Amino acid sequence: MDLGTVFLQQAIQLLQAQKKKGEDALNQITEDELTLRTHEDGNSMAILIQHLAGNMKTRWADFLEGDMEKPSRDRDGEFEEQALSQAALMHAWEQGWNTIITTLQSLPSDQLLATVTLRGEPRTVLLAIQNELTHYSYHIGQMVALARWIRGSQWKNLSIPKKEVNTG
Repeated sequence: MDLGTVFLQQAIQLLQAQKKKGEDALNQITEDELTLRTHEDGNSMAILIQHLAGNMKTRWADFLEGDMEKPSRDRDGEFEEQALSQAALMHAWEQGWNTIITTLQSLPSDQLLATVTLRGEPRTVLLAIQNELTHYSYHIGQMVALARWIRGSQWKNLSIPKKEVNTG
């Protein structure tokens, strides 16, 4: 197996792990809590879902053709509350993740050094994938922090829990 194939497989594994972490955070809040924000200019869970889904669907559909930032994308609109139901948000979430994962599953490893364009700037497919991995990780981290803030003391840890201090 060549290095490019290994990279693609591991990128897909990382995406699947990020998706799961986001869903584990989402599963701890209610539909009414999807629009809560820590402050007026902050993002809610609903906004983060809209943004991630919009990014994935537009950037990774036909990403080798033209600019990855499609003219049809309303990025600013992704950061406005759209009063979508939890079902509609989760449908968009699934569509987004399916778009990027399916694209990477079908991408031949010899395309990793091909050039794509994002907002007029050329980059390799390899770098585009790495950029998205960090971008999605950033927003999934925001989702986890927001869900933890919402849930407070009822939060169920998504990671290795801290060791309990033995005071005995």
